[in-house]
Amino acid sequence: MFSHEESKKIRQEFWTSFGKEFSLKWLLYNTKIKEIQLKFCFTRKFAMVSLDIIDQDEFIRSYYFEKLESLKTVLNESYLPNIQYEKEYELPEGKMISRIFVEKEGVNIHRQKDWPEVKEFLAENMLKMEEFLEDFEDFLKN
Repeated sequence: MFSHEESKKIRQEFWTSFGKEFSLKWLLYNTKIKEIQLKFCFTRKFAMVSLDIIDQDEFIRSYYFEKLESLKTVLNESYLPNIQYEKEYELPEGKMISRIFVEKEGVNIHRQKDWPEVKEFLAENMLKMEEFLEDFEDFLKN
């Protein structure tokens, strides 16, 4: 087991090395749709790339989620074949969002031997998620 400080240092090392290796200008919070954010996540159990609908108004979240659901076949066939949809996704702090995501299980941020595989997974899937979002930005906005 790692202490809180050791774990924090390992996480910082991973994200710093990821940023140096994949020094792209990721969209993340700058999606041009204020209710939508793209996220990277890597924990002791999994790695994930997600598109989060963060608005606290359930009606607005549903509106965007239904639009994304209508694109599910295109997203699966042309961008991310293993995409998962969760209309009600509860964050650890209790906040409800909607999320579509791809996930790699069985990896651990504390195991440096997992890092190369996870870096590739994160970069490859975020590029596809960004491409999808850019291709369908007008549809999602209107």
